[in-house]
Amino acid sequence: MLPQITIRLAVPEDAAALLAIYAPYVSQTAISLEYDVPSVPEFAERIRSITKAYPYLVAELDGKPIGYTYAAPFHPRMGFHWDVELSIYLSLDCQRHYLGTRLYRTILALLYAQNVVNVYACATTSGGSSVAFHEKMGFQRVGLFPRTGWKAGSWHDLVWMEYPHLHQRVTEPKPLILFPDLPQELVYKLLNTPDL
Repeated sequence: MLPQITIRLAVPEDAAALLAIYAPYVSQTAISLEYDVPSVPEFAERIRSITKAYPYLVAELDGKPIGYTYAAPFHPRMGFHWDVELSIYLSLDCQRHYLGTRLYRTILALLYAQNVVNVYACATTSGGSSVAFHEKMGFQRVGLFPRTGWKAGSWHDLVWMEYPHLHQRVTEPKPLILFPDLPQELVYKLLNTPDL
């Protein structure tokens, strides 16, 4: 039986708890190519900035955050307005129970409601199983930047992946709906539908 994991929207006050999940990826791995663990205020500002336009979700077990995912702009230029890049981080002791799958299914449903067309993810091939996870979720490899990220004394390959199942690329995409402008009842429903 799966544990009772709830998914909710992140708020800046979650910064310390989410930073505790993220910090080992910075200090112990090349999964994140960030060198220094950000401060709690800097992390809170990241949450605040993202949630102005896109979803930032937290998974909790017994009220404790155990993972999070968010969508960020793929590129600042207007022609990329319908494109996002996803990131996901799970507590190192909670990488089971389909936690990543549940977070991704929820955020993809919310992005669909926003009329996002293209969803990308970028993963290093160093350690972890990020590439395999994204492939399991339906992402396809669309690019490789060989030996492009330097960390921990070596170069790391970056794999760019695309989720091709969100919206079709039509002649004229629907207007993007900013996340705070989505109907709250829809957001609530999607956050509370465990079998998306």
